[in-house]
Amino acid sequence: MKQSGPQGTYTAPAIEKAFEVIELLGQHPEGALVSEMATLLGRSVGELFRIIIVMERLGYLEKSARTDRYTVAYKLLEVAYRATPAQDITRAALPQMQGLAQDAGQSCHLVVPNAGSGLVIACEQQPGIRGFSLRVGAKIDIVNSCSGQVLLAFSSETRAGQILAAAEQDRADPIDRTRLAEQLALIRTRGYDRRQSPITHGVTDISCPVFGFDGNVAAALTIPFLELIDGSQKVDAEAAREMLHAAVARISETLGYRANRLG
Repeated sequence: MKQSGPQGTYTAPAIEKAFEVIELLGQHPEGALVSEMATLLGRSVGELFRIIIVMERLGYLEKSARTDRYTVAYKLLEVAYRATPAQDITRAALPQMQGLAQDAGQSCHLVVPNAGSGLVIACEQQPGIRGFSLRVGAKIDIVNSCSGQVLLAFSSETRAGQILAAAEQDRADPIDRTRLAEQLALIRTRGYDRRQSPITHGVTDISCPVFGFDGNVAAALTIPFLELIDGSQKVDAEAAREMLHAAVARISETLGYRANRLG
């Protein structure tokens, strides 16, 4: 319906409320109850309830089974990446991953946080006949893996807390928060993580953070460095780490990250 006003604008109340909810939750990453959103937006619960239920059904909002709080779902980011190629982390990363795999002679994969896990969204095979890699869509242990700890180390305290809370729901044993905090502090100091693979003999995982335009960590790029018995790999692990560091810097720059500006 056309609004009679000096600008001749159009209104779509339901859509406006939906975006109000998204923008509000963007300011409250810990989530909010329907009643809290209504209060903060100056609307009634009845005005928002059906809209929020539909947004949840469509996958744009997630409701915590433990707290009943709603948060913005990962689907919104997926749509944003598809709709804005300049911010599409996969498109930004793949050329650099291809160059890295070629120059280092090692496979690499890109991991993003997904609820309480890590998710491999891109991988590049090393060009030789021997190698080790993870498949796209693989689920990563975000608490114990090299990639996962890099994501946690460079996430905000609030975001890391959300990830760990979600991870604990899927784990039989509690997370040793004190030990984990010590490991994450060390990773932040070094700027990367490097460790023997907890799963595969002969593989050293090396992982660096990728940052987005807003200064937040967007992904972790990881090389599962395979050391061959005959020493025929193209470069050693330290040289591969330096190549990896240069690659994530270029990816971050493509995504709009400016270290000097954002600090």
